[in-house]
Amino acid sequence: MALRDTSLPEPSGPVPCGVAPPLDETDRGRLLAGSHHDPHGLLGAHPVPGGVAFRALRPFARAVSVLVGGERRTLTSEGDGLFSGLLPLDAIPEYTLLVTYADGEQETHDPYRFLPALGELDLHLIREGRHEELWKALGAEPMTHQGVAGTRFTVWAPNAQGVRVAGDFTFWDGTAFPMRSLGASGVWELFLPGIGEGARYKFEITSRYGHRFLKADPMARRAEEPPNTASIVTASHYEWGDAEWMAHRADTPVHEAPFSVYEVHLPSWRPGLTYRQLADELPEYVKDLNFTHVELMPVAEHPFGPSWGYQVTSYYAPTARLGTPDDFRYLVDSLHRAGIGVIMDWVPAHFPKDDWALARFDGDPLYEPGDARRAEHPDWGTYEFDFGRTEVRNFLVANAVYWCEEFHIDGLRVDAVASMLYLDYSRDSGQWAPNVYGGREDLDAMAFLQEMNATVYRRAPGVVTIAEESTAWGGVTKPTDSGGLGFGLKWNMGWMHDSLEYMSKEPVHRKYHHHDMTFAMVYAYSENYVLPISHDEVVHGKGALVSKMPGDWWQQRANHRAYLAFMWAHPGKQLLFMGQEFAQGSEWSERSGPDWWLLDPEYSAASDHRGVRDLVRDLNTRYRATPALWQRDTDPAGFRWVAVDAADDNVYAFLRYDAEGAPLLAVSNFSPVVRQDYGLWVGDDHVAWQEVLNTDAVRYGGSGVGESGPVKPENGQLRLTLPPLATVWLRPLPM
Repeated sequence: MALRDTSLPEPSGPVPCGVAPPLDETDRGRLLAGSHHDPHGLLGAHPVPGGVAFRALRPFARAVSVLVGGERRTLTSEGDGLFSGLLPLDAIPEYTLLVTYADGEQETHDPYRFLPALGELDLHLIREGRHEELWKALGAEPMTHQGVAGTRFTVWAPNAQGVRVAGDFTFWDGTAFPMRSLGASGVWELFLPGIGEGARYKFEITSRYGHRFLKADPMARRAEEPPNTASIVTASHYEWGDAEWMAHRADTPVHEAPFSVYEVHLPSWRPGLTYRQLADELPEYVKDLNFTHVELMPVAEHPFGPSWGYQVTSYYAPTARLGTPDDFRYLVDSLHRAGIGVIMDWVPAHFPKDDWALARFDGDPLYEPGDARRAEHPDWGTYEFDFGRTEVRNFLVANAVYWCEEFHIDGLRVDAVASMLYLDYSRDSGQWAPNVYGGREDLDAMAFLQEMNATVYRRAPGVVTIAEESTAWGGVTKPTDSGGLGFGLKWNMGWMHDSLEYMSKEPVHRKYHHHDMTFAMVYAYSENYVLPISHDEVVHGKGALVSKMPGDWWQQRANHRAYLAFMWAHPGKQLLFMGQEFAQGSEWSERSGPDWWLLDPEYSAASDHRGVRDLVRDLNTRYRATPALWQRDTDPAGFRWVAVDAADDNVYAFLRYDAEGAPLLAVSNFSPVVRQDYGLWVGDDHVAWQEVLNTDAVRYGGSGVGESGPVKPENGQLRLTLPPLATVWLRPLPM
């Protein structure tokens, strides 16, 4: 490649170029209007009769020159920010542009001299909807391309007439940087030399109707802190320290492992703390209470804080409210190094209508369905995703993989699955259209969930997916190759509703609702369940868990403790929302978070709340040390009722068994009276039973009623003293 024509005389200063062939007026108009599909065909350097024509679009420039082999040639202004010229060269040379602005001159590489920085395989996979690492192909990727450092910008906008890059480096005017269309893929691409990490940007889209608007990058891996809405060029430089955790997290299937979850809303757990500050406190707190996992309410960027993260606008960017993406990695890493798994709430059911985000992204319905009967979610004023479109499904499947691989997330709790599965969810007759078989099931959503689960489990061993699904849909946790949705676990919303309904009754009325506490065992093995006392149960006027309980303050706390121990012993995994571990009386607010002051020694009732927290610590400790409570959660042979119909006594008793047959007996007395010499049939008279946990213990704030030593059955009957409003656990002593 010739650098320059040596026949050109050496200039003593800038020399004007020759006159380049003029642009076709239609091309010129489309280029300036931001609606040209191939700006690289018009801008940059191109062989023409008589040499090489150079053309640059720099709307704020006073002058533009071409620097070839150290020689400067001045381009002629064509008006409207266009500059062009002709050099009598044999071939396109290596060159840079010298651009003169009011405040000085810049030397820069010409973006329009670079080949596409996105490969054909990437485009093929995008078209097929099978790009499992989509974040590496779309978005803003800092890179070295053709030996030059810069950032590759790519975006999927198939309905757009044109797309341009705008940013803080263009004063938010996209005129200078139109992108090229990469054919049938619907992807637009531009490599911008000299643009690196920290640059703020958006895509300026011209719709097919001629409307022009700025959109944040759907694939942005970092976003501005709300209320600002720009995307930020970023790359990770984090060095992980959790290799041991990652190597062993798949050793035991989750349904056969201890799994007790502390649910956290990060911005309000300790208001004002950043990701890195949280990393100094949260792992220590969770480890002290012996939970196995934390579940983080959605951390993807969202503009409206009171949505708690459930209205996501940047699916690939952790919220900037608490720090950078690498700061979030640091938090996850810190939890792992403390031996704590990290589950993240994920929201693929819907997205908000903010005009700078995903809604009508390229001027037409794109991420949302075009059918108005399916596009809008009637409950939340949001759009639903078009699960039938391959690129949209790919966007979401890759996003699930992204959080697991890039942030080492150990589980995804998928929000609002029921709203995805049913076409008539919250819709009246005439507001929905049946599927091809005439049914109400959303077959596209079903296929998406199956693909997501299968992909995540294949690519990220040890990760668990959890469905928040509140209906009787069959096979939620059944493998996809057997026709199921493929989730690892499912929230047991029925158990949650029924058990809280029972606990809210005065004890004198509980006998009429006895079945509320036993009904869950009718279907307990139909799915792999989590028993959730989540944020949804302690907001919007529902009150905190302890405030749902009847009676005076002592009775409320006693009910609270007894319920938690019943829950921890019941088949299924456990989840408890922050603040409920110390019986916070007020319902949760995202503005203030948990009422930590209740635990301050200066507070007169602090011991009441500390007692409940001590119980939760002991529940988790005993639970993790007792395989009978988790090893056979999905095996009916791991459970046996001992007292199922003692409605008049408000008593429940059951046995749990581990894989070796070793039992644990859980007995709950949900009445406020002590039951002396209460008989429970356990069988073998030769085995003595020892109380290992009693929620009525004085250290928890109880009255101290219970067994002080081993108790042996007589004629198969274990005669116990049952404390009031309490749950006790007993284990047989070694022979």
